[in-house]
Amino acid sequence: MRVIDSHTAGEPTRVVLEGGPALGDGPLADRVTRFRADFDAYRSAIVNEPRGSDTVVGALLVEPHAADCAAGVIFFNNVGYLGMCGHGTMGVVATLAHLGRLQPGTVRLDTPVGVVSGQLGEQGEVAVHNVASRRTARDVRVQVAGFGEVRGDVAWGGNWFFLADADERMGRVERGNVEALTDIAWRIRGAVNAAGYGDVDHVELSAAAEGAGVPGRNFVLCPGKAYDRSPCGTGTSAKLACLAADGKLAEGAPWVQESVTGSRFRGTYRWVDRAAGVIAPTIAGRAFITAESVLRLDAADPFCWGIKG
Repeated sequence: MRVIDSHTAGEPTRVVLEGGPALGDGPLADRVTRFRADFDAYRSAIVNEPRGSDTVVGALLVEPHAADCAAGVIFFNNVGYLGMCGHGTMGVVATLAHLGRLQPGTVRLDTPVGVVSGQLGEQGEVAVHNVASRRTARDVRVQVAGFGEVRGDVAWGGNWFFLADADERMGRVERGNVEALTDIAWRIRGAVNAAGYGDVDHVELSAAAEGAGVPGRNFVLCPGKAYDRSPCGTGTSAKLACLAADGKLAEGAPWVQESVTGSRFRGTYRWVDRAAGVIAPTIAGRAFITAESVLRLDAADPFCWGIKG
């Protein structure tokens, strides 16, 4: 399989150009169902050890179903499939530009959750116009085993999130505290799922950033228990939906989201349906190409299809 690796604000993406599973045609939602049911071993082989790691997000390029799209893309990670991926979309756009398939300007990508459009800048920055995002539950209170009550919001930004403010019990939102943040976020996710929000597979813990002009810093735990090195594109979209619903950020006003590693995305939104709390978020960042490779699948290799957790 021919692949190109990149990172967006520190978070890796592996784009599969050739040699992936043949999923046929039709809507991307149908093709990801086919991928999951019949070819899941490919997912594991691409992103799991020994070829990958828990942090790698895979992006299978396919022919688009929606008109006027440059490509279709299916995102996946070490444990399953993602509806959308903000940092991964930036990685896909950077990869297509690297291959000479895109020029600066508007680009549209077909995904399992709908068409995502964006802008490729002259200097390589990518602004992703994400899918419509919204908060679906406010001030949800859950009891976390060995920790106590945690309060937060449930929101959709292309994936399902539980967003809570980090407090003194969790420690600082910084790299030196990642192990403790991972532990509590994983337990929070379990409590949220047990409380009836079974679709939530990401947990975002927020704190004030220390840098001037940066209002927020986050720690995002992804479905496979790896933390997001970037500020998380879909997580930033979910955050914008919550800020908009609470009247804490005006339409069109900028929001700079910093990750636990110190990397940053810039976000804005416009209202789609104010009464329903639905926004259209835009997330901007930069991806960098790190490798061009050919992955070899050897039937004699006992770990040909990856080391599965």
